Amino acid sequence: MGDSPQIVELDVRPHLRKKLEPFQLIMETVKTLGPDDTFVLHTTFKPVPLLGLMKAKGFAYKTERLANDHWKVTFVPRARKGELEGSEPDDENRLGEAPSTASPEAPQTIELNNRGLEPPQPMIRTLKALEGCRTGDRVVIHNDRVPVFLIEELRALGYPYTVEEQPDGSARVTIQKT
Repeated sequence: MGDSPQIVELDVRPHLRKKLEPFQLIMETVKTLGPDDTFVLHTTFKPVPLLGLMKAKGFAYKTERLANDHWKVTFVPRARKGELEGSEPDDENRLGEAPSTASPEAPQTIELNNRGLEPPQPMIRTLKALEGCRTGDRVVIHNDRVPVFLIEELRALGYPYTVEEQPDGSARVTIQKT
């Protein structure tokens, strides 16, 4: 967005009030952020799934409830976490990810059954599992369908993957941590 850090604000409350899904708009805005930019999101509720996803993308956050239907969430790069006065503790185990039990010698395979979860939970769980992996480890996920947004994110992160569509319409995706 330029050489100096910017504050990028996005208000998705009008979208939510019209029952429109703002997730893609939020992710498109996040893609425009520079490495030191601050992202301020205004929403009608505390966006818990998004908090986990943004953490997996390297952001720290602070949530503020300004009114019953107005939450302000400030995201900064994790390296600037100290700037977030009163920021919330990380919700490490809220999503039920399997803890990493990797031995230092052998690559590990983590399997996640993401079926039955509402978006963006499967993507959050998968990215969080990848974050905890070492180079050479694999994450194998089983989703209700081909995870289009996750695949886009895997491409952006440079992780090789394979997709196996199953006869029941579900999909198994194998991701290599590089």
